[in-house]
Amino acid sequence: MKYHKIEKGIFLERANRFIGYVELAGRRETVHVKNTGRCKELLLQNAAVYLEKSGRPDRKTAYDLVAVEKGGRLINMDSQAPNKAVEEWLLKKQLFPDLSLLRPETKYKNSRFDFYAEAGDKKIFIEVKGVTLEQDNVVLFPDAPSERAKKHVEELVSARQEGYEAYVIFVVQMQGVDYFTPNRSTQPQFAEALLQAQEAGVHILAYDCLVTADSMEVHEPVEVRLKENLGENSFETKIKLRKGCLEDIPKPLLAWYDNNKRVLPWRENPTPYRVWVSEIMLQQTRVEAVKPYFDRFMTALPDIASLAAAPEDALLKLWEGLGYYNRVRNMQKAASRIMSEYEGVMPSEYDALLKLSGIGSYTAGAIASIAYGRRVPAVDGNVLRVLARILRLEEDILLPAVKKKTEEALLGIMPERAGDFNQAMMEIGATVCIPNGAPHCERCPLAELCLARERGEQAAYPKKGAKKPRSIENKTVLVIQDENRTALRKRAPKGLLAGMYEFPSMEGHRSADEVKEWLLEKGIKAIRITKLRDSCHIFTHKEWHMWGYMIRVDEFASDTDALIREGWTFAEAADTEEKYPVPSAFAAYTGYLNIKLGNEKYRRQE
Repeated sequence: MKYHKIEKGIFLERANRFIGYVELAGRRETVHVKNTGRCKELLLQNAAVYLEKSGRPDRKTAYDLVAVEKGGRLINMDSQAPNKAVEEWLLKKQLFPDLSLLRPETKYKNSRFDFYAEAGDKKIFIEVKGVTLEQDNVVLFPDAPSERAKKHVEELVSARQEGYEAYVIFVVQMQGVDYFTPNRSTQPQFAEALLQAQEAGVHILAYDCLVTADSMEVHEPVEVRLKENLGENSFETKIKLRKGCLEDIPKPLLAWYDNNKRVLPWRENPTPYRVWVSEIMLQQTRVEAVKPYFDRFMTALPDIASLAAAPEDALLKLWEGLGYYNRVRNMQKAASRIMSEYEGVMPSEYDALLKLSGIGSYTAGAIASIAYGRRVPAVDGNVLRVLARILRLEEDILLPAVKKKTEEALLGIMPERAGDFNQAMMEIGATVCIPNGAPHCERCPLAELCLARERGEQAAYPKKGAKKPRSIENKTVLVIQDENRTALRKRAPKGLLAGMYEFPSMEGHRSADEVKEWLLEKGIKAIRITKLRDSCHIFTHKEWHMWGYMIRVDEFASDTDALIREGWTFAEAADTEEKYPVPSAFAAYTGYLNIKLGNEKYRRQE
């Protein structure tokens, strides 16, 4: 909603609930206060206020006071603004995507609710309450006893019992607050009425607003805390409010898992080693992509001893195409430690597993519960997403503290079948409560427990903080060949793609002449240089934008010691495909050698 003809003034004093005095352009101006509440904490002497010029010259007050600054925050205090802002927001279908009717000021029994709406087959009453009272970044309502507000809430319960949907929407007329709670010190009866309404199925929502000097619009959800003494952390609040919900998860979930679990190779014989390898492979990688890698890995390295002893190039070749190569390097470090400290047997205790390279809380929980039956949780992104939707968690699930609290909460409800429970949580997140697109709530065994589904807000959860933008690196990739061999270069032993083999490259996007000059400095004389297609490869935190050139040479110089000291090698195509691990970042250019990497190589052989 927008205001017009806004002017800034300095508040002087308030004559009564409706009239205030403001210094405006050096003169004392009588203004209309568009909020009949107490507003004691807002209308302080010398506070900056914003005034809208009245369009009615016959009025005694030429201005309406619509906003005030408090502690660096701009607060709208127009008591008519919340309804206008909510009406605009509802008409944009932000709350009800299938909204077909919206009617303001609708009578029901002895009350007149702010809105009546219809969406699909639902008939809905909505009551809107503007919130301007803020204390220590917490917003409260009401700022003075209001029997009318209490009566409205009680009437909404009656409407709910008659089959209507019912909502109370608290419009926080500011931004950046921690949470909303009813003002028990002012009117405990209203707080109790709200709690009873929620238990009866009335939706209690709060949203903050983007407020400027001349506008206000509904912005983002604000956490609602209806009970006293629930602590400051909203995750803990949700857990306490929904404790019964968490305890109700295992039974229907395990029954669903028994009938719906996928047949996966690592589930057939869940030894500690097989569980460990599969869980490491599944990090950041789809199940279908992992299956053939897992089978090949188990054939080549069937136990911890063989993993510990594997040559690096052979190990990386087995992993070629899976990416995140430090995963397999850390596995080998852990395997060596298991051989030296645990006589080749994977430890069974959660705390001991955490001490091994590359094993965090999730992997330790998966191994301990699935392979050894320990009653410990295994919380990954799938589990966090499922619980975020069930509980409507407002916290950023990428934060370590949120994961830690989730693990603590699940520890308290872990059933005897801990391994199956953990796998069931992962399974339902991967196949039903999916991350992209609409979750399949119609076949979810936890649907009746899910607050997000109940409110039609599945797409709004989980909450995730904004990721840092990826950095971009421009590279020029050189496919240098003589009649039989291709030049490869081994990357440094640490850092991105450590120890892998790549085509030699130059930083930046280089012209053919620059490439030719660079090669001459290396002792390589090009016969022909051909531009190849551009390529892009995306890593977690960066992108490679690559130009490519095919360079044909008569033969590589016999004196290549200098290049070999720089990590260069000269390999025949068959050796490149079989012996040298080349990351998939260069897949666009290995095609020019008529070789395949990773799974593509094995598909061609089948």
